[in-house]
Amino acid sequence: MAAQNQKQQKKRPIAAEAFYKSIPVMGGYLILGAGFGILLRSSGYGVLWAAAMSVLIYAGSMQFVGVSLLTGGASVLSALIMTIIVNARHLFYGISMIDRYKKSGRYKPYLIFALTDETYSLLSDGEVPDENSADQYRFLVSLFNQCYWVTGSIIGSLIGNALPFATRGIEFSMTALFIASFTEQWREKKNRPSAAAGIICSVICLLVFGPDRFLIPAMLLITGVLTLMRVFINEESHNPDPYRGDNHNA
Repeated sequence: MAAQNQKQQKKRPIAAEAFYKSIPVMGGYLILGAGFGILLRSSGYGVLWAAAMSVLIYAGSMQFVGVSLLTGGASVLSALIMTIIVNARHLFYGISMIDRYKKSGRYKPYLIFALTDETYSLLSDGEVPDENSADQYRFLVSLFNQCYWVTGSIIGSLIGNALPFATRGIEFSMTALFIASFTEQWREKKNRPSAAAGIICSVICLLVFGPDRFLIPAMLLITGVLTLMRVFINEESHNPDPYRGDNHNA
């Protein structure tokens, strides 16, 4: 029976495999995208703006911030700096996916563009249904996820136009998403040191620089601390303590 199920799974088209893989992201992106569309509509920007931002920018948290930048008349330089700060974490995602994406050919530009938090979580395990179609599979997973986000944004904009209501606090939905991601990370013992480092660094910078200026120093400090932690872990793995009981060469 198990062999038969495996054969059926192998016969399933790559598009179907990619769709099934992306289903967990669908619900979250439709809801969060709708929240963005509603917030954008309440700020005076219609459905075309919602669709264009979700297609061309496609950066959930930055799109929420972008609404404030649009309504506040921020300069191009301010928008550029804020975008780098908010999306700095994608640098680390990209580095970890270099080996998988470097030979993806025509799919590479879009795979780089569409590497969001949730897409990374689906593709970072490296599992693909067929090695010969790995690039196409990753492309379709990324595409499905963006389609959910674009669809949610358009729906939210239309709802915000048809059923106007108070949107105060709706931008907290992205904060809630990050809290959920952090909670999931904390549940894994191996991830707790890095999660704790992020909290401690953020609190220190908040106390030192204040709520209006702590973000950039916090990001820099977290990056430095995590880099040192990784170096230390790598050294430990290459130079095990000879007196530890788990050293098989002792």
